[in-house]
Amino acid sequence: MDASTYAILLAGALAGGFVSGLSGFGTALMALGIWLYIVPPAIAVPLVLICSVTSQISTLPSMWKVLDFKLAWPFVAGGLVGMPIGVLLVERADPQHFKLSVGVMLLVFPTALYFIRKPMAFRFGGRIADVCVGFAGGILGGLAGLSGPLPTLWASIRGWTKDQRRGVFQIFNGSVLGAALILQIASGFVKLDVLWLAMLALPGTLIGAQLGMRTYHALNDRNFYDVVLALLFMSGVVLVWSSIAPR
Repeated sequence: MDASTYAILLAGALAGGFVSGLSGFGTALMALGIWLYIVPPAIAVPLVLICSVTSQISTLPSMWKVLDFKLAWPFVAGGLVGMPIGVLLVERADPQHFKLSVGVMLLVFPTALYFIRKPMAFRFGGRIADVCVGFAGGILGGLAGLSGPLPTLWASIRGWTKDQRRGVFQIFNGSVLGAALILQIASGFVKLDVLWLAMLALPGTLIGAQLGMRTYHALNDRNFYDVVLALLFMSGVVLVWSSIAPR
C-alpha cells in the first residue's frame, strides 16, 4: 500500500469515527464515499462494518446512562429482519446507482427539515412505523453499512430530545451492524485483505470516535439537530459526487 492510499484509508477512518462518536451513526456515510475510491464495494462494505461496530463499542461506556431500550426496540426488531436481505444484495447491487439514489435522498430530506424551524413531534404510525423504518434501515445496513440515514431522518420529526435520539441511534446501529458483520463473516465476505485494512484503519476510527463523543457532550438539543442534518446533507454530497464524478 502506497502513502496516498493509506492517507485516504486513514482519512475515511477518522471522518467515519468522528461522525459516529458525535451522532451515533455515520461511519459508512462518511467513510464509504472516501474508501470506494481505493477499494471495491466487496471490500469497502465489510471494512465499514468492522469500523462501525468498533466505534459503537468504544463510545458505549459514555452513552450507557442515556440508552432507552424501550424506545429503540421497534427499530432493532425491524432492522434485524431487514439486514439479511441487504447482505444478500451486496453482490447484486449496482454501486453507482445505489450511491446516487441514497445520495439524492440525503440531499433533499435534510434540506427540507432544516428550513422547517418549528419543532416537530409527529406520532404517526407509532411503534409499527418505527418497525418499518428500522426494517428499511436494516436493508441499507446489510447492503452498505448505511443503517443510520432513515432512522435518523425519522427521529428528526419525532420530537425526541438529543439524548433520546443519540441513544436510539447507538442501540439500533450497534445491533444491526453487529449482526450484519457476523453474517458477512459467516458468508465468507470478510477475508484476510479486509482484516489487514481494518487493522490499519481502526486507530483512526477510535481516535475519531472519542473526538466525536467530546463534541456531542458540548452540544444542546438544537445544535445536535442541526449538526445531524448537516452531516446527512454532506454525506449526500459525497455519495452523489462519487457516483457521477469522471473516473
